[in-house]
Amino acid sequence: MTVYGSPHRRRLRPTLRVRLALINGAVLGVVALVLLVVAIAIGRHRIVMDILAIAVITLAGVAAGYIVVARALRPLQQVTATARRLSGETLDQRINYAGVDDEVAELAETFDAMLGRLADAFETQKRFVANASHELRTPLAVMRTEIDVTMSDPDADVTEFRRMGTVVRDASERANSLVDALLVLARSEAQAGRRLVRKVPVDLADGVTAALSAVRREVGRLGLDITTDLRPALVVGDPSLLERLAGNLIENAVRYNHGQGRVWVRTETEGATARLVVGNTGFEVDAGDVPKLFEAFRRGVRDRTGSGRGAGLGLSIVRAVTDAHGGSVRAEPIEGGGLEVIVTMPAASATPVVTGSAAVPATPPPGR
Repeated sequence: MTVYGSPHRRRLRPTLRVRLALINGAVLGVVALVLLVVAIAIGRHRIVMDILAIAVITLAGVAAGYIVVARALRPLQQVTATARRLSGETLDQRINYAGVDDEVAELAETFDAMLGRLADAFETQKRFVANASHELRTPLAVMRTEIDVTMSDPDADVTEFRRMGTVVRDASERANSLVDALLVLARSEAQAGRRLVRKVPVDLADGVTAALSAVRREVGRLGLDITTDLRPALVVGDPSLLERLAGNLIENAVRYNHGQGRVWVRTETEGATARLVVGNTGFEVDAGDVPKLFEAFRRGVRDRTGSGRGAGLGLSIVRAVTDAHGGSVRAEPIEGGGLEVIVTMPAASATPVVTGSAAVPATPPPGR
């Protein structure tokens, strides 16, 4: 993680507030002393001269104070000037204040740190938009090509049009799934770091049961062995987002597996932590590639790359949903091939409601 701000400590001196107070006190003391000297010199009966002297000294004090304060607040003018110059292309600019360690220095460092975060956010947004545009362009191009080729063939028969319809339908389903995933990702990231829109008690085990039911046909086609150990894991959060989290993990575990492979799922509560663990066999994953799998539009190696079976948003959505619920997620490669993903979240304070486990033999998962 990038750390913004000054890397060194400046020499300690009185803060701006203290300096201004001392300066004003000194000015008033000098004014009072001058007034005393003038009063003694000209006598008590020279009222007009006293008034003129007071006016002159007051004006001189105001002018001196203006100059001193303007000099002291000059760094704030740098902040203002930098803010006015900012745009999407100039977020690399910084104030780089090198003065004493006071309130102005703190403001300048905070402003520089904010610019750093904005620059990172803009860069992430541009990369996300570019990737999303590329992913959406592919199914749209497939649909247009199929339609153009079929319509331009004068000998095309019903069979050809049915084939075209099948291809267009599959491409449209892919585009629709991608749009849905993008919306979930945007919604999750928007709620990360702040209060969720919906906060109700949710058992992570319930989301697992629904997700396993949704992939039942694919599990049967691949001949996968599903092992579950679903204990109560009650958290407080958005039910739809948490269901999508479990669904994405289990869909990935099935999609990126191999024939006759294994999938294991576990939910549990330990102290103040609720945990969801989803693991699967499959191709070997390099430990150095694991963190990249949580980035949007990132796919793993071999069957993940160019397979057309996903847009690379599954684990990025998992991370965003987990962040929005104040939790954390990590993945660990399995020796011999496969991946295990561990999601932890703060457990609900209420007593968990016991839920039933799936009727699957409780055999120990590999690599454990």
